[in-house]
Amino acid sequence: MSEMDRRGFLARGWKASVAAIAGAGIWTSWDALRPRLPAGFGTKIKTIAADAVPEDDVVEVPQARAYLTKVKGEVVALSEVCSHLGCRVPFCESSGQFECPCHGSVFNRAGDFISGPAPRGMDMYAIEIVDGIVEVNTDEFITGTAPGTETINEPARGPSCTESSHG
Repeated sequence: MSEMDRRGFLARGWKASVAAIAGAGIWTSWDALRPRLPAGFGTKIKTIAADAVPEDDVVEVPQARAYLTKVKGEVVALSEVCSHLGCRVPFCESSGQFECPCHGSVFNRAGDFISGPAPRGMDMYAIEIVDGIVEVNTDEFITGTAPGTETINEPARGPSCTESSHG
């Protein structure tokens, strides 16, 4: 009788161990495979004071994957993602333009398409000024302007940052 109790106990122990390992595997797989939004996406992100947003430059907001600038006195939030194939588009200080290092698309400070394979200007996010602070709503996506749109007339102010790799 004691032999059966020992065997039964060990059998139940093995079954419980296998069930625990299977549960841990399922939990880990679910946690790894479930879709997650990138940091800040789908939320409102508080940034800087609207007065601190420059008229002739940009401010990067990494949490929103966006840039802030003023266009004709209004604050805009440009997505840092190229409308061509989704590369991150840095702002080139020397040219005063956004230059995609992947395929050479160029956008002015307002995000208007200037050249390259991109099908439109840079996409934007809705913004709201709350108590003087710019909030970028990464859940409200605004499609970039059509090629040929010129929101601002700002020619390149100097040499390109990507000219050597695409010129």
